[in-house]
Amino acid sequence: MDDAEQQVHELLDRFMDALNAYDPAGMDACLHFPHVRIADRQVVVYEQAGNNPMDLFDRLKAADGWHRSEWVHRRPSLRNDHKLHMEVRYTRLREDGSVIGIYDSLYIATKLDGSWGIQARSSFGP
Repeated sequence: MDDAEQQVHELLDRFMDALNAYDPAGMDACLHFPHVRIADRQVVVYEQAGNNPMDLFDRLKAADGWHRSEWVHRRPSLRNDHKLHMEVRYTRLREDGSVIGIYDSLYIATKLDGSWGIQARSSFGP
């Protein structure tokens, strides 16, 4: 794993930690804006920090008992010096550790002003 890939892995770990802590500012710190999310047959563009709709997690908690998510794997697929596509798989879990679902996604990290951030996500999960 080279330096760029290592930095993006660490970025994804910070993002997952913030997501599981229900920390929108921590999640925003891992994103570049505008940020694009494609999921559940919708395309949403977050123009700036603070636009992340945390009600998604409230709905996941209410519908499925979501408690946390974990990476299953993260694999680089396409890249250049300022962009890295990561094929990721994550699991959503209930508090008792039972699995809600396992989902594949594409996360696109970009290096802007010397810093890596997640620019776009396309997920097969809700």
